[in-house]
Amino acid sequence: MITGIHHATFLTGDLSRSRSFYEGVLGLCADPKRPQMEYDGVWYDIASGQQIHLMVLPDPERNLLRPQHGGRDRHVALLISNLNELMADMEQMGMTYTLSQSGRRALFCRDPDGNVLEFIET
Repeated sequence: MITGIHHATFLTGDLSRSRSFYEGVLGLCADPKRPQMEYDGVWYDIASGQQIHLMVLPDPERNLLRPQHGGRDRHVALLISNLNELMADMEQMGMTYTLSQSGRRALFCRDPDGNVLEFIET
C-alpha cells in the first residue's frame, strides 16, 4: 500500500541554472547529507521525508513537443501556503506560469529544463 511520495526526480542539463531556479525562486536548500552519485546532482528536502532530486543527465526527450499549459503535461504537484507570494516572485524573475484551469488556487510552471511543477495553495 502506498503511504506517500519519497522523492520526485528531474533531469537537468545545467545544474547551476537549475539550482538558481530551485533555490533562488522556490527557496529550497540543498541537502548536504545526501551521498554523491556517479553523476552530478542535488537533493532538496521539501517536507517531512519528501524530496526533489535533480540529476545531471542527458534529456532523452530533448526535441519532444510539450503542451503550453503544464496541466496537460506530466508534472509533480506541490503544496504551498501562499500562491500570491509565489506568483509575485515568479513575475519579478520574469518567469511565465499558467493558472489552473480547474478554478482552484494553483499554478503551473516549467523549470529551466522544461519539467512541469504545479503549486497548489493549501
